[in-house]
Amino acid sequence: MHAADLLSSRARLTPDREALFEVATGTRYAYAELNTRANRAANALRALGVQTGDRVAILAYNSVAFLDLLYGLAKIGAIFTPLNWRLTGRELAYIIGDCAPRVLIVGPDCLETFNEVQALAPTPIVIALDEAAIPDVPRYADLLAAASPDEPTWPPLDGETPFAILYTSGTTGRPKGAVLPHRQILWNAINTVISWGLTEHDVSPVFTPLFHAGGLFAFLTPILYAGGRIVLSQGFDAEATLELICSERCTVILGVPTLFQMWQATPGFDAADFGHVHFFISGGAPCPPALIAAWRARKGVTFRQGYGLTEVGVNCYSMTDAESATRVGSVGKPILHSEMRLADPETGADVADGDAGELLIRGSHVCLGYWRDPLATAAAIRDGWFHTGDSARRDADGFYTIVGRYKDMITSGGENVYAAEVEAVFREHAAVADAALIGQPDPKWGEVGLVIVMLKPGAQASVDELLALCQGRLARYKIPKRVVFDTLPYSPYGKVMKPVLRAKYVNPDIA
Repeated sequence: MHAADLLSSRARLTPDREALFEVATGTRYAYAELNTRANRAANALRALGVQTGDRVAILAYNSVAFLDLLYGLAKIGAIFTPLNWRLTGRELAYIIGDCAPRVLIVGPDCLETFNEVQALAPTPIVIALDEAAIPDVPRYADLLAAASPDEPTWPPLDGETPFAILYTSGTTGRPKGAVLPHRQILWNAINTVISWGLTEHDVSPVFTPLFHAGGLFAFLTPILYAGGRIVLSQGFDAEATLELICSERCTVILGVPTLFQMWQATPGFDAADFGHVHFFISGGAPCPPALIAAWRARKGVTFRQGYGLTEVGVNCYSMTDAESATRVGSVGKPILHSEMRLADPETGADVADGDAGELLIRGSHVCLGYWRDPLATAAAIRDGWFHTGDSARRDADGFYTIVGRYKDMITSGGENVYAAEVEAVFREHAAVADAALIGQPDPKWGEVGLVIVMLKPGAQASVDELLALCQGRLARYKIPKRVVFDTLPYSPYGKVMKPVLRAKYVNPDIA
């Protein structure tokens, strides 16, 4: 089984049903129209010499072109490789040098970065998207217009054929390209539709960048698989996207904690009618329980928490609406068609319910490994199990709670202190918007905790009262020795960028 026919089959079943609303252009596409665009993209790129296994990269803001490539490249066995436009030219040059795309498609908002990249790692074929002012290169719209709308001839494909390469930043070292096979795309869609109860009546907005697995696969591919509708934004504006959720009557909404905080702070939040919403779901980073409680209290909505990884699919757990209200902090139970274990990271033995262990995942939704990195692949996938590097607990009822990253911890006096556990306590304070724990060198203990606290606008809290909150909630060795107040730097998916904090507070000479 492969994923080359996901869009063409849906277009055959429901050709005239609306599939996509592209907000920036005001254009609505039916399934048949979307599939025709994908066919044209596949035929145009094949005419330029793109063959099975070739990588095609795109450096651009969200647009329908991402869907053209996502589905079109699958039909000819080429590999979709979206690039993070938030990276510097030097960072992107490393990625392009690693994956060596035959074609790079560039949007008008990324020209400065593109010029930096081309000076360091030129790409054989460049295509200008929309109004991108790149001299002497073909225009994407012209190539599509001239290409055949017919289904391209498929090469031999199966579940192991690479579908996409998505680069993950990780916590240290160079980014790695996770190779997602056709079976992963297919089974992520199946698992999400079945486990989350999605139907052809669901409408989901995509506000997050389509260079990220969350934007591509959390709802976009599952919703289109089920025959629903996607509302695609080019970027994020809190007030505009809140209005869009209401005007387009969206039913399932993915966000990261930062987005939910921004929506809640908009002038239109109290008046927003969410009667059509089935559920909101937060992913990408731990969501403060106080934020979830505020949304429920003010809007009466169902609010879930999710968990996933680029390498194993972005939707790994599920829970019912009722369970989401009583299991705050839990990500739910494992989805269908998936196996999960919690293992002692030292011995590999299964841990008992209630104890923390490394989360291991096995199933058809697991990636092939990392592009041209056999050592990293062998370290991550052992005996078919993907080692997530995340610490989790399972209770007696089978619900999982993510404790934190094994790498996101400090070791103080020989004891491991997980950042997520400490940060969760600080977030309990009514004045705290968010908190981030990092390690600070200490001559006695080797390392002690330094927590950076971001207060809510207009709120106040003292160091002493925050530390007092830790008493009785954390073992003494887990309580940070230093507390500072500052704003926190976030990635596009709401994760605190701790290397930035370490550079500022621990190693200021490298900032």
